[in-house]
Amino acid sequence: MIGQPVVYQYLDKEGIRYEYYEHPPIPTIEEAKIYKWWMDAVFCKNLFFRNHKGNRHYLVVLHHNTNFIIRELEQKLRQGKLSFASEQRMEKYLGLKPGSVSPFGLINDTENHVHVYFDPALKSCSKLSFHPNDNRATLIVKAHDFWRYMNSVGNSFKFLEPAMVSTEVQ
Repeated sequence: MIGQPVVYQYLDKEGIRYEYYEHPPIPTIEEAKIYKWWMDAVFCKNLFFRNHKGNRHYLVVLHHNTNFIIRELEQKLRQGKLSFASEQRMEKYLGLKPGSVSPFGLINDTENHVHVYFDPALKSCSKLSFHPNDNRATLIVKAHDFWRYMNSVGNSFKFLEPAMVSTEVQ
């Protein structure tokens, strides 16, 4: 199976069931909208940020039809400007390469350094899909199992306030 073996080992150990799909590399949400239209799950945008000092890192997970208003989170955190984390930081904290960012990368964050923010729209979804830390495959997980995964992995997480997101017009 394509993806980091540690993802499958962890999910199996936790009893989290998933559907597995292989496909051409899908590094962006725009491409996912083209190739994943047939999946019976919400696919998510996953953005990895650092604060101005570079000492805090954030994973922001959004419904694929949501836009993130970064200025709102910057004001709430009061840590200066947020910017996309470098490839080196992505590797260090999540064990991932660009285009493969996923909450499953938190398995590689053994010190639980990365804080996660979720789109409130994800609360009402029944199934979610993410790369298994490789953008050539997708896992679909029932939402209740995904939240169980998030509680088990140990990283802190919160839901964004509604003012921090806006829904795209389809």
